[in-house]
Amino acid sequence: QVQLVESGGGLVQPGGSLRLSCAASGFTLDRYAIGWFRQAPGKEREGISCISSSDGSTYYTESVKGRFIISRDNAKNTVFLQMNSLKPEDTAVYYCAAPRDRYYTGSAYNWYQYWGQGTQVTVSS
Repeated sequence: QVQLVESGGGLVQPGGSLRLSCAASGFTLDRYAIGWFRQAPGKEREGISCISSSDGSTYYTESVKGRFIISRDNAKNTVFLQMNSLKPEDTAVYYCAAPRDRYYTGSAYNWYQYWGQGTQVTVSS
């Protein structure tokens, strides 16, 4: 059974950092591109970053570029999202997801088939 489990969320002050983890089971994660999404209350789910399966290329939406870093540890079957210089507007539930086409690196959430349960990130003083 394919499963993705996020962890690492929490409450952090503006300017702080968090590292989110996305652990996979039931499939070999390094064969798939993996995307990170977030959804704030009253807003649509937003694709913020993706890492490819082929060459490890990374992609970021403009609002997180230069602050967030996506990476993968294939030995641990885990993808990470290092979030630095956090802002109150980063507050959201964060999800990782695997696409139905394992090479897809776009941000359209309906292209993603497998989702984790989400982890809450709150940035507040």
